[in-house]
Amino acid sequence: MYAAVDLGSNSFRLHVGRFDGDAMRIVKSAREPIRLGAGLDAQGNLTPAAIQSALTALTRFRTILAQYNLESVRVVATNTMRIAKNAAEFMPKLEAAIGYSIEIISGEEEGRLIYMGVAKVLANPAETRLVIDIGGGSTEVILGRGQEILKVASFSVGTVKQSSSFFPEGRMTKESFDAAILSARSHFEDAAPPYQTTRWTHVYGSSGSIRAVSEVLTRNKIGDGTLTLRNLENLKEFCIEVGQIDQLELAGIKPERTAMVIGGLAILIGVMQELGINIVHTIEAGLRMGVIWDLHLRATQHDRREQAVQNVSVAFRVDQQRAKLVSELAHILFVQLKPSSEAYTAQLLWAARLHEVGLVVSQTGYHKHGAYLIEYADMQGFTTREQRNMSKFILSQKGNLRKVQDALSDTDFAKAVLALRLAVLFMHTRLELTLADVRVRMKNKIELEIKGDWLTQHPTLSYWLEKEHEAWSELNIDFVLRVIP
Repeated sequence: MYAAVDLGSNSFRLHVGRFDGDAMRIVKSAREPIRLGAGLDAQGNLTPAAIQSALTALTRFRTILAQYNLESVRVVATNTMRIAKNAAEFMPKLEAAIGYSIEIISGEEEGRLIYMGVAKVLANPAETRLVIDIGGGSTEVILGRGQEILKVASFSVGTVKQSSSFFPEGRMTKESFDAAILSARSHFEDAAPPYQTTRWTHVYGSSGSIRAVSEVLTRNKIGDGTLTLRNLENLKEFCIEVGQIDQLELAGIKPERTAMVIGGLAILIGVMQELGINIVHTIEAGLRMGVIWDLHLRATQHDRREQAVQNVSVAFRVDQQRAKLVSELAHILFVQLKPSSEAYTAQLLWAARLHEVGLVVSQTGYHKHGAYLIEYADMQGFTTREQRNMSKFILSQKGNLRKVQDALSDTDFAKAVLALRLAVLFMHTRLELTLADVRVRMKNKIELEIKGDWLTQHPTLSYWLEKEHEAWSELNIDFVLRVIP
């Protein structure tokens, strides 16, 4: 069984799923409507009250998760966590509350996971489709065909800000609706061409906001209940007639959710107008289902991150032979260093394969260019934390270690850095290294044992090992070289 936890701007949600034949069966769902996005203050920080609400919700989720024998759990945070300036300060508390690490994913990665969840539910593998997800802090638009994603984009317009900005004190007027819709359209207009009607046959709405609007149309018998522009316009006119959000009685919607539904209505009209959409079909699938499927694929050796690394490698014209050699050497050395867990193994090997991406920018300081490219590249399947770790590995592959000194307090991280540095060093000296040729240990000091004839066969090796000694000595870590007869 797998669990997906979605820390959204409107609600925190949880799914526990079991793979059954060729389908994923959801055996438990939970929702905490904490309205995190509304907890940002004027400086962009989450307030103590919002943080406490999040901690309480995650503590409840931890109790639920403990009831299941789970193979893997993934907790993802979306727009509000992406933009909260104090996220790094309170994140350890949130992770302690739920008992798992929390990944702040990019809008593009959020869109890919949403599409994966939708595509796994839909039966038609040849259908070209558009998927729209309107969240509390952002809106994702994804174009795909069957299981394949053709284009994904995340737009910084969501129900929380749209509701508070254009319907202050709950007033709904023609002018406020028109302004909210126009504002929404302005976010989508530059990105419209790739998503226009010639590219897809059906449009699906995967978010709770879109499903809530659909529920309002159906339960309140507005038009024929379908999500068409005409019916949405009719709903808008009905809201304007009522005039106040707190006086709006909509069957199927709890009063506390009404303001978010109104913000979502304005965004949905805006995106449909801008992209030329006449009807949207709702679907009970999205981010959480995508996360669960992604966990299952990782467990069955279909990790999307592998393809992302290959794509980046090709895009930046990495020498595949050198990359493969460094990855193999780094793996040999890291195993010898005996890390306490496998937490950094995959990230180290991916970084090794991409250690020379910076050469596409310049030979000088290529490790610095590479670190920047990997940290900020759009890499499918990777979290911000994973890319940041890989970036640090690439940055630390040569030169002084002061630039990653803080990270080296993590012993396993330091071992991964040492493994990569030595792998790059040995690759440049063209040594054909096997497990029996070298010994390396790292406890209170670094101890490296190599064959004596290496120094004779490769005159520059002594120079580079001396530089390595200097680099670690600057951090008060002894680097001891022993020559094996």
